[in-house]
Amino acid sequence: MKQLLLVFIGGGSGSVLRFLISKYLNSPNTGIPYGTFLANILGSLLIGAILGLAAKNHFISQNHTLLLATGFCGGLTTFSTFAYENHMFLKTGDFLNFAIYTFTTFILGFLAVFLGVYLIKAI
Repeated sequence: MKQLLLVFIGGGSGSVLRFLISKYLNSPNTGIPYGTFLANILGSLLIGAILGLAAKNHFISQNHTLLLATGFCGGLTTFSTFAYENHMFLKTGDFLNFAIYTFTTFILGFLAVFLGVYLIKAI
């Protein structure tokens, strides 16, 4: 039960932060989802760092990992919104922004995870 509560609290906190980032950074004029992009890349960097800390001499506990990685980063990042925004690009025929958004999110997301792990290993 404690683990469910930790994921719940972390997920809610991450979701609120994602909402605020998207509210202020997503562009209704251009339709470019800068907020979702930033939330996904930031969440990827954080999960790399958190899991790097967890792996490094068990620096953080399993409960902290559940709260921060599973909960907070899971709530902060969003594949469903990313997929919907890509659907909207395709629906409006905006193939260039679809391609840019999709590829940069995947590439930078993976690189951010690796960077997070690397930074923790370097400390």
